Amino acid sequence: MKILKSIAVAFSMYSRIPMPHFAWASDDMKYHLIFFPWIGIVIGGIEYLWLFICEKFGIERAAFGLIAVAIPFIVTGGFHVDGFMDTSDALSSWQDKEKRLEILKDPHIGAFAVIRLLTAVLILLAAIIMMDKKNFIFWIISFFTARILSGISVVKFKNAKKDGLLNTESKTANEKTVFICLIIELILAGAFMICLSPAIAICHFICMACLFVYYRWMSLEKFGGITGDLAGWFVTVSEVVAAVAGVFLTIGGIN
Repeated sequence: MKILKSIAVAFSMYSRIPMPHFAWASDDMKYHLIFFPWIGIVIGGIEYLWLFICEKFGIERAAFGLIAVAIPFIVTGGFHVDGFMDTSDALSSWQDKEKRLEILKDPHIGAFAVIRLLTAVLILLAAIIMMDKKNFIFWIISFFTARILSGISVVKFKNAKKDGLLNTESKTANEKTVFICLIIELILAGAFMICLSPAIAICHFICMACLFVYYRWMSLEKFGGITGDLAGWFVTVSEVVAAVAGVFLTIGGIN
């Protein structure tokens, strides 16, 4: 029952997928981050189904790309994109750490947030259209791995604030168990990717590792630690970076 509640909490918080309603207790949040990456599996599964439909019925590549971009927004309700936009505004302000943290709390959308989101969406759309099938499959796996790394950051990185959702999550989570389970999930994802293509898997590992290191440095340097918005920024950027990597691998004929 505790596991089922943890799954329900994870999917209720990070997706629009209907879940049973119940009163959450602190115990219900101890292990929910373990199941956070499972939302990525759902997104990836839908993406693969859409790829299958497009191949079977000969749907135009442009339509395929547009819907592929929309699927994560539909499943998550744009949860992580909101963090991406808030972080974009804060980074573009060129203010000190305290002011950047205040900007993250501001409910208004700034011009730089819109510009960066449009840029990210256009890059992602172009990348999806240009990728071959194998690299597209690796891209949809990134929905899983990005959320694993994001979960690890929640339990292991320094928090910038002593309030907010992310601080609550990190305090209530069973850090040791969550970390071990996320590492196991990452190893399983890595093993699966290596079975598909060792060369592509290594390239994706390098890209994701570099972005993860940058994410840690940026959060400490610019904000004094991570927040929920920064975690959302990382998930969003990870998916774009994985897609761009897929394009270069496709062009390079690496499989």
